[in-house]
Amino acid sequence: MSKEKEKKSYTKRTPEQFNKWRSLFQVLVCKFFYMIRFKLVYRLEVNGLENVPKDNAYIVCPNHLSTLDPPLVVGVLPRNISFMAKKELFDIKFLRWWIDWLGAFAVNRESLGPSTIKTVMAIKKSEWVFGIFPQGTRGVPGEIRGVTKGFAGLAKITKCAILPVGIVGTNEVKRLPFSGKIVVNIGKPIPYSDDIDDMVSKWVEAIQSLTGFKYIPDDTNPEKIGVKNG
Repeated sequence: MSKEKEKKSYTKRTPEQFNKWRSLFQVLVCKFFYMIRFKLVYRLEVNGLENVPKDNAYIVCPNHLSTLDPPLVVGVLPRNISFMAKKELFDIKFLRWWIDWLGAFAVNRESLGPSTIKTVMAIKKSEWVFGIFPQGTRGVPGEIRGVTKGFAGLAKITKCAILPVGIVGTNEVKRLPFSGKIVVNIGKPIPYSDDIDDMVSKWVEAIQSLTGFKYIPDDTNPEKIGVKNG
């Protein structure tokens, strides 16, 4: 199988692929091993779990600071989560195996194709929930930059609410016990609607409130979002 075909096979998932084995693997890695580190080293604090819907008709949308963010969010929230991962990560053999078993799927961040929509719908049909970082890439602490509208478009198509999750502290690499501090604040779900711009604005405003970070608009971005700074 060519590299391109091999990579392509990681872009589309079926509900059956979110099975008990992947669920168990993600639980062991994120909810057990990573959570030991988060609690022992980072003195993890979580607020707002009561805001998490009981069903799985929502999209998990955190701000992004570090590679620790995906396992952190999985460890904190009650359901298994399938995150998007940039397709380049699937070029690395061991990493491809690792993130595949953790439930991630490959995407082209420049263009979300039909396979992405089909996979998100497949996740909704399973017991898992879909997760995406609206910033696309890791941001700077204290700032919210690079927000695109793809997550709101997926919420509209799949009729899923948006669950804003504010993360503070994962950018600081710590190893000694109780030397770090991570705070996760979970906001109230943002209902899906036909107004994509409004959903994006509400997410940014929620993340500003949950993190204390400031939204910095990108003047060069044609998808520039009109949001009030909190």
